[in-house]
Amino acid sequence: MWEREGRAFSMYKRMPSRDRSDVMDVEENSAFSQDSMDVETTNPSMWLSFPHVVVGTLSSFLFGYHLGVVNEPLESISLDLGFTGNTLAEGLVVSTCLGGALIGSLFSGWIADGVGRRRAFQLCALPMIIGASTSATTKTLAGMLIGRFLVGTGMGIGPSAVALYVTEVSPASVRGTYGSFIQIATCLGLMVALFIGIPVKEIAGWWRICFWVSTIPAGFLVVAMMFCAESPHWLYKQGRIAEAEAEFERLLGGSHVKYAMVELAKLDRGDDADTVKLSELFYGRHFRVVYIGSTLFALQQLSGINAVFYFSSSVFKSAGVPSDVANAFIGVANLSGSIIAMLLMDKLGRKMLLLWSFFGMAISMLVQVAAANTFVSGSASLYLSVGGMLMFVLTFALGAGPVPSLLLPEIFPSRIRAKAMAICNQFLRWLALPAFAGATWTATLILDVRKRLPSLYLFEVSVPEVLQKLGRDAHGSQPLTTLHS
Repeated sequence: MWEREGRAFSMYKRMPSRDRSDVMDVEENSAFSQDSMDVETTNPSMWLSFPHVVVGTLSSFLFGYHLGVVNEPLESISLDLGFTGNTLAEGLVVSTCLGGALIGSLFSGWIADGVGRRRAFQLCALPMIIGASTSATTKTLAGMLIGRFLVGTGMGIGPSAVALYVTEVSPASVRGTYGSFIQIATCLGLMVALFIGIPVKEIAGWWRICFWVSTIPAGFLVVAMMFCAESPHWLYKQGRIAEAEAEFERLLGGSHVKYAMVELAKLDRGDDADTVKLSELFYGRHFRVVYIGSTLFALQQLSGINAVFYFSSSVFKSAGVPSDVANAFIGVANLSGSIIAMLLMDKLGRKMLLLWSFFGMAISMLVQVAAANTFVSGSASLYLSVGGMLMFVLTFALGAGPVPSLLLPEIFPSRIRAKAMAICNQFLRWLALPAFAGATWTATLILDVRKRLPSLYLFEVSVPEVLQKLGRDAHGSQPLTTLHS
């Protein structure tokens, strides 16, 4: 009895707790179920599902690429399109894709449930192709913003689709490993974007090539998805049982099909066939699990990782490290942590990696605080700042980065999985980013003032005095001097 119960929890195993007693009755009374479990004596081969997972994670690669594609070329873009020195326009070029991502994330769950996981990937890639082409060919700021917005809609659809797809096509024995591919692909996308942007200062118009390059993996994703397996979970929910069995055979092998179908039937048992309403995710029996998922992603975003990525160059610059070398250091730390997480995910478990990841990030922040302490010497302070930042990125990639996207599809019931992922994984994330963008703009303004008035203590000088002094300096009527030393 106990042996059967333990084995029933090995693969496609997540289900509402109220259904578990029904599952045990099925196991005791169904000879088909018992015979199927007797067949399941070994884990399915990981290599059958490997190419499907790799193709799916191309959307994560594109996500990372478009996050970093304007990092190096922004100055050249502003020069060619005629908004040099306009910090508002430069900020819009960077952040407009986030607005598009918010729109895309609102509909990602419904798209994945409505047209299937494969077509969701294709719908994710198409606006990225159109948007990147628009940005690459435009001669105006408006065209650039339209292109970035279209790219953003694809960025909003992709993460939910890939998290669902990887969870639903991967064998349980390597699901954690394959889930880490999402984070690794995102890291590679960021690194490739930074690498592609290196010649932008030497070659006129190179920034257009940077956008054109992104259409290659996006186009490959559209075509390759035609030959990849559809999610058996989605097919089963649509009542296409024979097709679900055929896809399981492609992904797991013929000897594991019956067992996988039995497990899938247990997951679906007790789930209502009616379409889930958005309101059901915020109250009733689904509220707790959605609340847990939302909290995980809120903690991920509020950890400060975006601030580290956006301001790491400033910290390295203060230590005398060039920006391209700094970006390489951050990328290597991020990729190294993701690879370690991939190796440990299925051995240590999701919870252990998550706990140690946040603990390591807290230690990293303490190192940064120590670096800012006035009792620490100049060189030691710089080493602690750089080391603390690299340690923060490394520990983030160990757990806080990859675990939430992998864990949530495992704990959500199949009936609400896609829509709950859209709410937790994307909607809340993209709502958090505008708040961060506002804080970033304020911090940038203050830093700009402090740069122009290096010895200024803002709390000892009134705002009109600051503005008056900045105005005098801007018009050249008087040399800029410090107001307080």
